[in-house]
Amino acid sequence: MSDQTVILGGAQTDFARNWSKEGKTFMSMMREVVEDGLTQAGLDYDEIKKLNQENRIAVFVGNFDAEQYASQGHLGAFLTEVHPSFYGVPGARYEAACASGSVALDAANTKLRAGDYDVAVVLGIEVMKTVSSSVGGDFLGTAAYYEKEAKGIPFPFPKLFGRLADNILKRYGKSVGESRIMDDLGEISRINYANAKRNPKAQTRSWYMSGDHAKTRGGDFNAEVGGVLAITDCSQVTDGAALLVIANPGYAKDFASRKGKKISDYAVIKGWGHRVAPILFDKKMEESQDDPYLLPWTRRAVKEAYDRAKLDVDKIDVIETHDCFTSSEYAAISAFGISGPGEEYQAIEDGKIDFKGGKPINPSGGLIGAGHPVGASGVRMALDINKQVTGEAGQYQVEGAKNGVMLNIGGSATTNMTFVIGKPD
Repeated sequence: MSDQTVILGGAQTDFARNWSKEGKTFMSMMREVVEDGLTQAGLDYDEIKKLNQENRIAVFVGNFDAEQYASQGHLGAFLTEVHPSFYGVPGARYEAACASGSVALDAANTKLRAGDYDVAVVLGIEVMKTVSSSVGGDFLGTAAYYEKEAKGIPFPFPKLFGRLADNILKRYGKSVGESRIMDDLGEISRINYANAKRNPKAQTRSWYMSGDHAKTRGGDFNAEVGGVLAITDCSQVTDGAALLVIANPGYAKDFASRKGKKISDYAVIKGWGHRVAPILFDKKMEESQDDPYLLPWTRRAVKEAYDRAKLDVDKIDVIETHDCFTSSEYAAISAFGISGPGEEYQAIEDGKIDFKGGKPINPSGGLIGAGHPVGASGVRMALDINKQVTGEAGQYQVEGAKNGVMLNIGGSATTNMTFVIGKPD
C-alpha cells in the first residue's frame, strides 16, 4: 500500500431532512457535515491550522448546481465560513453533474499521490428542495445537452433513462422477455428500498415499499414518469452532504500512531477509473450498437479501477452503484462483471445482488433508497464503501467485506467515475 491514499474517516447528513423547511441554508449543512466528519476522522482544527501553515492540506468540494438551487457559486471557498483554521487553505469546487462528488475525490486523490499535499478534505453537497419538482427537473436538465435534450421537456432525466430502459428491452427483450425485464427493474427498486430501512441516514427508511408495488406501474399509486419507468424506478430529490478526510500513507501512519491505531485499521483507495461517453444519449446508443455492453464507457471505467487495484470482480465483496433509475443499475450489473451483457436478469433473480447475496449492491439503499443529493452522491458512496470494509456500517454491514467498488455517473451515463476501496494488502 506504499502509494495508496488512506481514508481517515468521514460523515454524511441525514438525507431525510428538508433544510429549507428547517429555515436553514447550504451553509448550515456544510457546517454540520464538516464538524461531524472531522470529529469522526479524529482531525481537529488545531491540526488543520498546523497543516495549513505548512501547506500540507487542501479542500475539494463537489457540487453540481448551487448557482440555481441556492443562488451561490464559488463553493470551494466556503469552508472559510465554517472555521478560521481554513483561512488560506487551497480550495476549489468540482463539477461533473451527478458525478461531481467523485471528480472532487479523484482530484484530491491525484494531488495526494503527486505529493502536493498530505491531507485532503473532500466535501460533496447539494440542496435541492429549495424549488418545486418541476423547476428542479429543469435544473437537472443542464446535466444533459440542455438545448437538444432538455429544454421545454418536463422532467427530462426520467425520460432519458426511460430511453435507456427502452434500449435494454430492444436488445434483450426477445431473448429474456420484456415483462421479465420490467419485473426485474421492479425487483431492483424493492431491494434498494428494503436496504434503506437498515440505514439510519437513508431518506426512505420509513417509507412503504413492496415488490408488488414496484412491479405494478401506472395508475394513481405508481405513475409512469419516463416511458416505461414509473415513480418507484426513480431516485430521490434530496438535500444532503457527505465528507471524507483522506491522506497520503506517510501522514496516515503517523496519524494512526497518535490515535492509538494501526494503519491496517483504515481503508485505502486501491483503484480508480474515469471515462466520458458522448453527451447526447442518441450518440451513446449509436456508438455502442456493435459493442457487447450497452454502456461500454461505464464498463471501461470499472475495468480501469479493477486493473489499477489488481483485483477483479471475484475479489469484490460489496458494491455501491449509481441507481439514479432502475435502468442504470440494471445496465451496471454487467459493467461490474457480475454477469455477462444480456444476463443481468440472472443476477437479480437468483438473489446475487440482494443484501445477503454474493455481490450485494447498494446495502445503503443507493440513490433510490438512501437519497440522491446530486453533488454529494459520489462522496456518500465512497463513505459507505469505507464503512463496509472497516466494519462500521452498522445494521447494513455486509459480513466479511474487505474490498468494495463504487460507480458514480453524471448525465445520461456520460461521466463515469469508479473507485475500488478496501483494506490494505
